[in-house]
Amino acid sequence: MDETGVKLAGWQFWIDRGGTFTDIVGRAPDGGLHTHKLLSENPEAYEDAALQGIRDLLGIAGDDPIPESDIDAVKMGTTVATNALLERKGDRTLLVVTEGFRDQLRIAYQARPRLFDREITLPEMLYERVEEVVERVDAKNQVLVPLDLEGLRPRLQAAFDDGIRSIAIVLMHGYRVPDHELRIATLAREIGFTQISTSHETSPMIKFVGRGDTTVADAYLSPILRRYIDRIAATLGGVNLQFMQSNGGLKGASLFQGKDAILSGPAGGIVGAVRTAEQAGFDKVITFDMGGTSTDVAHYENSYERVFETIVAGVRMQAPMLLIHTVAAGGGSLCQFDGARFRVGPESAGANPGPASYRRGGPLAVTDCNVMLGKLRPEFFPPVFGPSQDEPLDADAVREKFTAMSQQVEAATGISRSPEELADGFLRIAVEDMANAIKKISVQRGYDVTDYALQCFGGAGGQHACLIADVLGMNTVLVHPFAGVLSAYGMGLADVRALRERTIEAPLADTLVPRLVSELDELAEIAESEVAAQGIGEDRTETRRYVHLRYDGSDTALEVPYGSVGDMVEAYEHAYRSRFGFTMPGKGVIAATISVEAIGLTFDVEAAPHAAASDSFAPLATVDAYMGGAAVRAPVYRRESIPAGGMVDGPALITEATATTIVEPGWQAEMTAIGNLVLRRVVARAERVAIGTSCDPVMLEVFNNLFMSIAEQMGYTLQNTALSVNVKERLDFSCAIFDATGSLIANAPHMPVHLGSMGESVRAVLRDNAGEIKPGDAYVLNNPYNGGTHLPDITVITPVFDKGEILFFVACRGHHPDVGGKTPGSAPPDSAHIDEEGVLIDNFKLVDQGTYREADMIAVLRSALHPARNPDQNIADLRAQLAANEKGVQELHKMVGQFGLETVMAYMGHVQDNAEESVRRVIDVLTDGSFTYPMDNGQQVSVKVSIDREARSAVVDFTGTSAQGPNNFNAPAAVCRAAVLYVFRTLVDDDIPMNEGCLKPVTIILPDDCMLQAQYPAAVIAGNVETSQIVTDTLYGALGVMAAAQGTMNNFIYGNDTYQYYETLCGGSGAGPDFDGCDAVHTHMTNSRLTDPEVLEWRYPVLLESFEIRDGSGGSGRHRGGHGVRRRIRFLESMEAVILANHRIVPPYGMAGGGEGAVGRNWVERTDGSTEMLTATDLRQMEPGDVFVIETPGGGGFGSDD
Repeated sequence: MDETGVKLAGWQFWIDRGGTFTDIVGRAPDGGLHTHKLLSENPEAYEDAALQGIRDLLGIAGDDPIPESDIDAVKMGTTVATNALLERKGDRTLLVVTEGFRDQLRIAYQARPRLFDREITLPEMLYERVEEVVERVDAKNQVLVPLDLEGLRPRLQAAFDDGIRSIAIVLMHGYRVPDHELRIATLAREIGFTQISTSHETSPMIKFVGRGDTTVADAYLSPILRRYIDRIAATLGGVNLQFMQSNGGLKGASLFQGKDAILSGPAGGIVGAVRTAEQAGFDKVITFDMGGTSTDVAHYENSYERVFETIVAGVRMQAPMLLIHTVAAGGGSLCQFDGARFRVGPESAGANPGPASYRRGGPLAVTDCNVMLGKLRPEFFPPVFGPSQDEPLDADAVREKFTAMSQQVEAATGISRSPEELADGFLRIAVEDMANAIKKISVQRGYDVTDYALQCFGGAGGQHACLIADVLGMNTVLVHPFAGVLSAYGMGLADVRALRERTIEAPLADTLVPRLVSELDELAEIAESEVAAQGIGEDRTETRRYVHLRYDGSDTALEVPYGSVGDMVEAYEHAYRSRFGFTMPGKGVIAATISVEAIGLTFDVEAAPHAAASDSFAPLATVDAYMGGAAVRAPVYRRESIPAGGMVDGPALITEATATTIVEPGWQAEMTAIGNLVLRRVVARAERVAIGTSCDPVMLEVFNNLFMSIAEQMGYTLQNTALSVNVKERLDFSCAIFDATGSLIANAPHMPVHLGSMGESVRAVLRDNAGEIKPGDAYVLNNPYNGGTHLPDITVITPVFDKGEILFFVACRGHHPDVGGKTPGSAPPDSAHIDEEGVLIDNFKLVDQGTYREADMIAVLRSALHPARNPDQNIADLRAQLAANEKGVQELHKMVGQFGLETVMAYMGHVQDNAEESVRRVIDVLTDGSFTYPMDNGQQVSVKVSIDREARSAVVDFTGTSAQGPNNFNAPAAVCRAAVLYVFRTLVDDDIPMNEGCLKPVTIILPDDCMLQAQYPAAVIAGNVETSQIVTDTLYGALGVMAAAQGTMNNFIYGNDTYQYYETLCGGSGAGPDFDGCDAVHTHMTNSRLTDPEVLEWRYPVLLESFEIRDGSGGSGRHRGGHGVRRRIRFLESMEAVILANHRIVPPYGMAGGGEGAVGRNWVERTDGSTEMLTATDLRQMEPGDVFVIETPGGGGFGSDD
């Protein structure tokens, strides 16, 4: 029956057009469901897979027209837009931006994606050219500069004449005041542009970069999508054609846009998984979709989880999307042995050549592990391989390759492993990778998954579901009869959805309610009209209103249903507590965004009773397999032959046309009355996994990933609960795990300068509190002479106890925006004594056996010669740091509970040994060298690197470096150690864990009176941020590896009693022997983000006049250095502004004949027209209207031009 109770007259086709396969579910007029699978690209056989599938199911020949009258609807998800984005094959696009912002989307937030890559590669931009337009609106909706449309006209015409037809229009604060964008869009339409995307329509949300990227992506992808849709529509005629959006709802073909299409295919899978799980009686579900190259996971508890900002293929998408986490582990993920560790992925064997078993000479992949273990049987797998596509999987080739690898493993490690044990080991790593992905969307966000069902689908899902459930402590797995084509099935079950959102950014109070009601009603009317226009009546439409709330000063907005102010605050606090474990009573609540969702209900899940294909419920065969670490005999069943109520005990294999499900030992599968396979854990799993303490290459990789996962979960908690911009937005923090002696085991790094120095903080706590550390204690310090770096970097350290003994320490360090000092931001340019830089905290016990000493901490912050300006903000960030550490403590206890104390302690050592060996291998190929690098202030850093080939070790001797000086460029020894650790880690071209082992082969020599070993009372603020950069470039110079980067962080700090803000500015990176430097990016010891320009102007009384790449500032050479940037900020209130930098006199060096990078410059332009040139470390009082200009250095070039 249809929505109105009339019997359906025709077919419905639900289609998922994936990258490799297109899946189709056809619903016949009699209600019967038919599935079909075919290759997405097969040009010899058909033009389009979706249309061919419809023809096949209708029984129509290739040339005959498809009869419109026989089809009621086609509902489709497509990866056409996603693939165009990944492959950068969209339409030529022109970007129009506010004058001064031509490079803002390219610079974005200035961070590099991979911390330890010497060659920095940023995502390719989607737009082909950019035009600036004279206009400016401020954060208070004032038009500062009127729009010069006539000045833009000839440039738009030139782009059009050049063949460009897509235009993206992104203006500062255009989401608030759209008039200028609308007028440019009208002009573009007059000229003839066929795709016009304006930022206020595409994504009406604050954040210039996210909104801009989304608008460009929409302009870039929509024409490709439109051509595809038009081709389908032309063949189908007037058939009702709908497409799946990234948000999980359907949309009529004529309304479907590029920005909606990014997750079109995966979203169908989530909808299918959720709707079929609800039908089966499960309302708490982890969806698990495992394909050939990747696995998608999502969390569902009574409602879809969406995000409003995410990064896809390097593009920030600011549009509502289902929260789906993807991990590069699929059936085709490569299985490799690197001499010490087993590695799975991220590289994939692809469809061609595919895994070794596919008969194309491919490498070993996860699929081959299951063949080796007897879990995938050639005799029960479709014979589609070989030249004629009629041969079975090649099990012999798989055994051959695993046998060869087992010999390689034995030669390298002395450990003898059978081919089955190797395959089982690789499988374990893949399973742990996928389980860690599930933790990111569940455990990390405060959900306990043990009472959830794992809804498993995709071609390879059923082979691994029991194993993943075991790792996560889940006891139920659901495998739907359409698990192999569930994404397509989900298209049919999806509702039509229209979402609208708008930025509000106002305090939540009763006085705001009229505005909320009015704007929610306005959005609801728009969304409901869109649903009604798709032929859905009011009686089948429901509308939901939401407000996204956040604490004042926080950036973590959580969605709550619209209601009374009291109800919304209560719902927000409940959600916040369940996610982060605490709330902030007394803190104001901000209504950040509103959103409305209109839902047109289109189709209900139908359940046909399951009838077994035959009465005989007997196995097809019994085969040899390897499960649970042992050889077993496992029966093989055809899924269709299992009757309702039939039970299959593991170990067993259940095969069907599109998938194989493995029932592991201790599990039992039951066929339900409606054809679902429900797998349940029936034998209690062992509380503890016995794996021993000797170094196993499989468990080495598992523990590497587990330690890293815990550090990342700590980082997630800190970022989302901190109040200061530095932590939550600039990501100027690091979280790490240490052993009981203070040696680094694993970290979630954002700031390399923190990495080698946090261990010193832990060791300082151990030294100063020997025998006195108790469970429930937590310590705070920033003392540069006792484990700290500079005063704003405050470290919180928590011991992890078991049976009265310290097992680990967890620690996190965050850069606090102000800890006192002579100037706001605690970075005076002329400090000569530590007291001038703020509050020195030495070994303060913040939590004493569970008692939180907040009042005492505030007293410390207020006690210095120059006390902290905003202690409440410091306390809020410290509380977030404690919460992050508590997350680490909980997860480490879980790990010890699972593997046992002895094993965990042993692997803490093994992961460090592995990193040590990786660095020793690199040292083996280095040569001796020395280098002296002068600084602007007349000091210098000298280093001599001596390589001992036999011992595979290095001595790094800084003798010749200047003595401690009466300035603030003195660096604690911990900072120097961090720089050395970073450089040696970057020499390893591999993803090795960053831990204490990296420094074991390196001996550092620092002379007694040395600026790299600061002693009290030396000022150190620039030692951390500036001298660390000098040390890294000096080391690269000595090793002859690459030219100098900009060599400074360009610290720019401004503020008054009300506001304090701190930013570091990017510049050019150095060129190397086979690569150019990168423009406008953070290098080496920092990687902090910049606040979005619109957010900056919304929060602070400043106007960002321009931010652009400084062309020509990179050094020349065979490979040129990266260019620096130019940034102009106009002040709207009286403030003190400080620049703390370097390379204003000494240029960044070129290498091997390459040219030097240009030096940086800074100056102030006064309202009276005068200009004041500044030094590298300077301070000025800024008055309203004054402009502070900073030009950052370029990187050096490599090799001579000729």
